[in-house]
Amino acid sequence: MFYAFFNTLVKGYLKYRHNRIETIYTNPVEVQEDVFMTLLDHLKNTEYGRNHQANSVNNISDFKKAFPIVDYEQLFPYIDKMMHGEENILWPGKVHWFAKSSGTTNDRSKYIPITDDNLFENHVAASWDAMSILYGNRADAKIFDRKNLIMGGSLTHMKDKLVVGDVSAILLHRMPAVGRPFYSPDFETAILPDWEDKIEKMAHQCSKDDIVMFAGVPTWSLVLFKRILEITGKENIREVWPNLRTYFHGGVGFDPYIDQFRALLPGDDIEYYEVYNASEGYFAVQDRINQKGMLLLLGNAIFYEFIPTESMHEVQPETLTIGEVEIGKDYCIVISTSSGLWRYRPGDVVTFVSVRPYRIMVTGRTKHYINVFGEEVMVANTDRALRETCEICGGSVNDYTVAPIYMENNSKGGHQWLVEFTELPHDIAHFTEQLDKRLRSINSDYDAKRHKDIALQNLIIETAPIGTFHEWLKSKGRLGGQSKIPRLSNDRKYLEDLKCFIKQNN
Repeated sequence: MFYAFFNTLVKGYLKYRHNRIETIYTNPVEVQEDVFMTLLDHLKNTEYGRNHQANSVNNISDFKKAFPIVDYEQLFPYIDKMMHGEENILWPGKVHWFAKSSGTTNDRSKYIPITDDNLFENHVAASWDAMSILYGNRADAKIFDRKNLIMGGSLTHMKDKLVVGDVSAILLHRMPAVGRPFYSPDFETAILPDWEDKIEKMAHQCSKDDIVMFAGVPTWSLVLFKRILEITGKENIREVWPNLRTYFHGGVGFDPYIDQFRALLPGDDIEYYEVYNASEGYFAVQDRINQKGMLLLLGNAIFYEFIPTESMHEVQPETLTIGEVEIGKDYCIVISTSSGLWRYRPGDVVTFVSVRPYRIMVTGRTKHYINVFGEEVMVANTDRALRETCEICGGSVNDYTVAPIYMENNSKGGHQWLVEFTELPHDIAHFTEQLDKRLRSINSDYDAKRHKDIALQNLIIETAPIGTFHEWLKSKGRLGGQSKIPRLSNDRKYLEDLKCFIKQNN
């Protein structure tokens, strides 16, 4: 009875809150200008602001001239001061919470400040926006009438009240007690640091609850689902959770996993929502069911700039604001946030699929693409090509990585794929041929380099035993939702390391 009553209250609140979404639709430039001015007021009260004469900044143009575009390395000396307890460094006050972003397997961990303003005005606000969109699309949703599955990271309590962990774990730890009854598993289980122990306990606990919505990285969701089916003996997850309707996914491209989710969640009533949620901020959420593109949440304490990809390797490139971007062009995003990240490059490349409203797709990472031969292949290209090839040839993919084959001794270059199939295609040679064709049809630069095999030969696929990517991450001590293997790389270090791992363990 309590759940049903609370769900009714939440529906009323979300209907009111949906006005925020309407404002993003109708007045995006004005919304961003308001965000900028609010952030600027805070910046003027920080060491970073004083070092760059923030008091002389009166508008966006002044801001661009006074403050450089930075990566994590340039901000780290300031973040290090904050982690040692100094206040008013990048944001007014003292910061006790830091999101640890592991990134890809061998990259150095990054520590992103999570201020109270950032937590509530961005991460929490965007979560409510996502719920508002869901209830706007489906008025009979019962997210707060039953249980929702959560898969958080972990936390480490350090000296002087300093807490470091995944942003998901920080959100769970700081969630008001009134919200906890609507989630499964219990929060102690949800933030366990050992992912194998976490999955086992979650499978036993969550399989007994009436789950209606879940959120998480696709790879770990699949691991959990398969363990639940082993425990329950059911054929699919809908038999375990008959009222399940909604999945919020993000972190990696979803295309390679679609078929697996459709098999585990049969039926046409499952709604998939993509979210763009990172340690640096909750940026966007899909607002239309079954249509590509995520609505950029312009009112949640982040000011956005965009670097055209042809300029992204310049030291201080010119940037565009939201009113200046174009549909179909790739941009490296630059953010200024209420966590004190000023003109910061998180490393993602996005393209706009619409303007007014501004909807984006994440097409890749500035460091994770293949352009050894001028082919400019992005992760969105390979994800889509792989999904379309599975539809043509059969087969189901769990994970993959791609590396270049260098030109040596007059040999042609190419791409080598290491693919972990959960279900092998009937004819791997035909699959390889079709994958190359699909990639050529999607990416004109790749097609040009493949023309008559002048520069690039047909791609090569090697198969990895089931469990390879999971076990390799485990061997690196990198299990967890924040750890990802690069899909694409301009060198062979990840692929060669994986091949060596396979040889040693098989």
